[in-house]
Amino acid sequence: MNKEKAAKDFVKLLEIVETLRGPDGCPWDREQTYESLLPYFLEETYEVIESVDEKNWDTFKEELGDVLLHVVLQAQIASEDKKFDIIDSLKILNKKLINRHPHVFGDKKLDASYEAKQNWESMKHKEKKRKSRLDGVPPALPALTRSHRLQQKASYAGFDWDNIDDVWGKLYEELDELKSAHSLESKEGIEEEIGDVLFSMVNLARHLDIHAEDMLRKANKKFVRRFKKVEEELEKKGKTMEDSSLEDMDKIWEKVKEKY
Repeated sequence: MNKEKAAKDFVKLLEIVETLRGPDGCPWDREQTYESLLPYFLEETYEVIESVDEKNWDTFKEELGDVLLHVVLQAQIASEDKKFDIIDSLKILNKKLINRHPHVFGDKKLDASYEAKQNWESMKHKEKKRKSRLDGVPPALPALTRSHRLQQKASYAGFDWDNIDDVWGKLYEELDELKSAHSLESKEGIEEEIGDVLFSMVNLARHLDIHAEDMLRKANKKFVRRFKKVEEELEKKGKTMEDSSLEDMDKIWEKVKEKY
């Protein structure tokens, strides 16, 4: 990487954003606030995720730039409000990275990435003077992602199974409890047990080093792809889903599964 050129282009971005927010800048950019930008920031983040899922590196390159733009925009607004500027954010970040990687920038030695992350979480907990090791996981995260992070934090604190057979056992236990709740026709019980099953599925995925949120997103995408193919096949036959039997649609679905 040409760090000198990167620094020059980053400064140019800062200047462009400052101009856009200036008296003779863009009306839309000038009226934005911390809060108004958040939905767009979130959208850009999901577009980064989509680019990675599709392995579209040209789009990924562009979307990372869009995320960076939002970081600079938020920092520019903070600078205008005399709260802080981008330099403060960079200083804090640099200091944090060095302090939380003593095995790289200091004399502490760690043998595995798990130990490194465990050390990071422990130091973060102490630095922020948190009461619980589960603090710091945003409630607004998608539920599967939040479950994954809560379980990770508990694991880094030593609260976890070492044997994956125990994880499978817990999942089967929760499924049995869900069946029992269903047989009792307890709506409240069913809701609770479905939540426990999902939480256990996330735990199993985590132990298999797979992120449940990513896998469900891919499963959703696969379902959409196959469902649309079923619609296309029915259309070729001059039919719609409404005037087709489930048996007919299921036959097409099975054929679609073989190809897509």
